[in-house]
Order: sequence, then C-alpha cells, then structure tokens
Amino acid sequence: MCGIIAAATERSVGKLLVQGLHKMEYRGYDSAGIALHQEDGVAHLRTLGKVNLLEERMIQEKPKGKVGIAHTRWATHGEPSEFNAHPHRSKNRVFIVHNGIIENYLDLKAGLIKAGYAFESQTDSELIAHMIDSFLNEGKTMIESMHALRGLLEGAYAIAAIDKEDADNFYLARNKSPLLLGLGEKEYFAASDPLAISELTNEFIFLEDGDTVIVSASGFEIFDQNQKTINRDITKLDISAEASSKGDFKHFMEKEIFEQPQAITNTLDGRVGGEDVLENIFGEGSSKLLAEVKRIQIVAAGTSLHAGRVAANWFSAISQVPTQIDFASEYTYKNPYIDQNTLLVTISQSGETADTLTSLRHAKNQSYLGSLTICNVPTSSIARESDFILLTNAGPEIGVASTKAFTTQLVALMLLAMSIAKAKDINPKLRTRITSALRALPEIIEESFNLKSIIQEIAPKIAEKDNALFLGRGIFYPIAKEGALKLKEISYIHAEAYPAGELKHGPLALIDENMPVIALAPESELAEKLVSNLEEVKARGGTLYVFGNAAGNMQINSGELITMPDCDFLLTPILFTIPLQILSYEVALLRGTDIDQPRNLAKSVTVE
Repeated sequence: MCGIIAAATERSVGKLLVQGLHKMEYRGYDSAGIALHQEDGVAHLRTLGKVNLLEERMIQEKPKGKVGIAHTRWATHGEPSEFNAHPHRSKNRVFIVHNGIIENYLDLKAGLIKAGYAFESQTDSELIAHMIDSFLNEGKTMIESMHALRGLLEGAYAIAAIDKEDADNFYLARNKSPLLLGLGEKEYFAASDPLAISELTNEFIFLEDGDTVIVSASGFEIFDQNQKTINRDITKLDISAEASSKGDFKHFMEKEIFEQPQAITNTLDGRVGGEDVLENIFGEGSSKLLAEVKRIQIVAAGTSLHAGRVAANWFSAISQVPTQIDFASEYTYKNPYIDQNTLLVTISQSGETADTLTSLRHAKNQSYLGSLTICNVPTSSIARESDFILLTNAGPEIGVASTKAFTTQLVALMLLAMSIAKAKDINPKLRTRITSALRALPEIIEESFNLKSIIQEIAPKIAEKDNALFLGRGIFYPIAKEGALKLKEISYIHAEAYPAGELKHGPLALIDENMPVIALAPESELAEKLVSNLEEVKARGGTLYVFGNAAGNMQINSGELITMPDCDFLLTPILFTIPLQILSYEVALLRGTDIDQPRNLAKSVTVE
C-alpha cells in the first residue's frame, strides 16, 4: 500500500526521494508528497495523482535539502486529494509520513481539537504530527516524542518525521507496519520497501515493533520499546536493477508472466533431489515436525487463498491430511476449533499482508503444532515470525495482479504436500512421479506461451463484454476463481467463477449471448461431467472458450477450443493458470486500463 522513504545525506536528497517513490509505485497509491529541510525552513510539496506530477512540481520549484521524507498514499481515511496527501504537518514545524491505520484516531483527534489544534485533512495520519508537536511543547525531545506515541496510538504504524527546528535529523517509529534502515557511506536512508533504496545501498536493518530511531548523515541510533539503545542485525540484499525494470516488455505483468519458468526453477532449486523431495527444506527440524501433522489450517488472502484451495486437494491426495481454509480477514473473528497436531500454514507474497500477519500472531497463542509460511520475501514480518518457512524465490513481483508469485506458491505447496507424505513414509511412488513432473514443468509452461496468438484472437470478443463467467470442477475450481480475479483486477470486467456442476443451481440464469464463459476442461475423470455442463451453456446461446484436452471431442457452435500441452494431472492446475493470465492481460491491453497499477488496488495490503 502506502510507501515511505526518508534520507539524511551530505548531498541534495530531493531527486533520490522521488526516485524511491517511483520504485514503490507498484504498491498502489493515489497521491504523493515530500518535505525537505531547507535553509529557510521546510519545503512541503504534495500532488494528487502520479509521482511524475510531484516530480514536475519539484522541477518547477527546485527545493534543495539534505534531509527529507516522502510518501505515496493509498486512501483509507479521506478521499484521494492533495490535502489528504502526505506529508502532514503541525504548525509548520513537525512534518510526518505514516503507513498503517490508527484505530483510535477519532478519540485522539477530539482531544487535540480541544487543545486548539486545527486539522487540514480527513486522515487519521495528521493527528500524529499534532501529537508530536504537543509533546515538543511539553519539553520532550523528538525521539522522546516518537516513543511517547507508542503509549497512545492503537493500530499499525510506520512513521518518519522531521522537525523544522532540527535540520540534521529525521526520526522513525514502527509498530506492526514494515520499516527499515538503509546504510550508506555518510548517508542513511529509511523506507517501507527495500526496493525503494536498492540502488543506494545493499545493507539494511529491519526495525522491530516498538523501535524508534534518530537518523542523520553521520549515523543513527535505535531505541527499543523500553527506550534502551539497541543494535539490530544488518542484512545484505542484492536487488538487481533488471529485476525491477520492465526490460523489453510493455508492462511488468507481461514480463512476470514470461518469467514463470525460471521462477519455478528457482523455487525447486535445492528442494528436490533424485526421485524425491529433500529433507528439512522448511528449516532445521521441519521434517520431524511434519511427521506429526494430522491436520492443516491454511490462512491467506486473495490470490494466495486460491493457492491454498488448490493445495488442500494435494494434502488430501498425497499427504492424507485434511485441511481447513480461512480468509485471513475472517480467521481471528471465528474462534476456530483447533484439532490436536494442527499445522498453521500462512501464504503471502509480500510477507506483510496485514490480515495474514494478524492471524499468525493470533495463532501463536493457540494450541497449534507449529506455524509454517510460504512467502517470497525473506526479510518480511511473516517470514521472520513463523516457525518454518519456504521461500518461493520468485524475485520481485512489481505488477499488482499476482502471476509468478501464484504459480511459485503452488509449487511450494506441492513441495509441502510431498514433504508431509515423505515424513509419514507414504506414497513413495507418487512422490517419485511428482518429482519428475515438477522438473518437466518449466519447459511445459514455456510451451504454453505458444498459445498467446490464439488467445489474442479471443481477447477482442471478451474485451467488448461487461461480464464473464469462469467454470472449473474439482481442483480446477480455485484456478477458475483465480482466472476471474485476474480479469476483474486488471480489465475491470465483472467476472465470477463457479464449480461447473453448480450452473443449474442458479448461475445458468445469467447465460445469454452477452456472457462469455471460460471453462477449464483437463483430461480427467471429471471431463465427461464437465462436457455436459458446457452443453447447457451452448443450449442457452452462451459463447464458450474452453481450455484443455478434454474438449478435444467436443463440438462448439459458438466459441473456441484451446488445446493445452500435456502435463501430469496433479500439476495441471499450475499449467492452466498460464493462459488465463495471458487472457486477462490481452483483454486489459485492449481496454486500455492501467495494467500494472489497477485502480483502487495495492500490491501489499498492509492494513486490515
């Protein structure tokens, strides 16, 4: 969601801060702003819309400063506007940027208004600036004021602040929202995303909840929740410029679709050997724990939840373990019953998904056997707080609509299913078969890219519609849901998915010549049943677009048949995801939408 960047250097930082904002555009935002220390005070610029509009203001007004903070905002409290954009200020002295949500802001705001503070915005964030100003007026220092926030603010926050009366430093505070330091030579940075400052440094310190920090060009000092000076570990990360650029592709999403064979290879690397999955790939002692698992509880959101729904079928068929699946946003409110020896599995691309992280923290107080996460970011909160982890190693995913993160999550979950089966010493022949199929999968996905020209012929017929229906049976129903999600995310076409057998129980009423129907029909025991479902669509004038070998003997009067490459049936959900991604991309391209940054959406949902 929102993005924070701050810098204290011996050179002008305006351009560095704006470049950092550009690198966080993929997260989703509606406005941008910057505050820079200058000789005559603080330059404060905000714009509604894209970062390049802020950049144009910077070029026109030419603010210069060696210490500054900047932000991209995704609206939660208050509409997108220049007044609601960050940085927020108090009496032209304190300027702050904030990620997260302050849950008790109405009570705090009422107290500040009573104390004489006037609010310029509709946000929950502005009160932070006023609170710091009030602490300063009480005689506290800036770092003491940042720490004092902890006792009053309820909710999640990452805060960077500057004081007009203190031109050499910026200040940080973190609680349940990601924030890190970047270490350079006589210059120091802070950001909510390491990608923002990856071209400035490869050395990072990931702050912990309760930390407050004072930062200048000559150094920094971190204080823990007890206001004691503390040292935090330095982590080296090398984020290549190639990984965060589009290269020769039109969009990041397109690039990331075509990166999937290599991404899957990276997920498998060092995890399979010979004819089986290797021991302890989720961390030291993980194989011993997996042998004790009797039930799995999956908690995830969005695309990651679809991955979990596919995996539930694998856990049953391969590991002989039943699975419960919950939306992360609902999990903590349902008071779930936990069977003995239940393993909690969280799935998150960013590892900072607020609902999923809250669920993990809630589960730590429950009687789970342990917690295990499938994640793409090793330094994320979920990765650091889980007992065991398997990193998907997909590389940075910039497009908001997840592609390679999803398919690598599926591969990682298959490795989990195999690891549980191995730990329990069951299905050795099946594990051998799957190991061979996993090794062949990247090449088969490469082959599926050849379908792009056929999909480009179909795309115009769907792009002119306002609705679409996706159908799949069994293990392919979650893939149909993922296909519908991708289409609605980036083309803004209303799309829904149903198990094909449910058509006659209601959705069939929607079928007419204006409702394109996309069906997944792999060769399986379900194929015959699915064919009869599709006949119902044909009989009512619906236009069918069918992916799969099972459609080979079908005759469709209105629509298209797209034959998929051969693949082991257990892995076909991964393969069948690819053409649906390409279809959504091509339809969105024709409709002229903002593919990488679709409206109203954020890449990393860091608020509940």
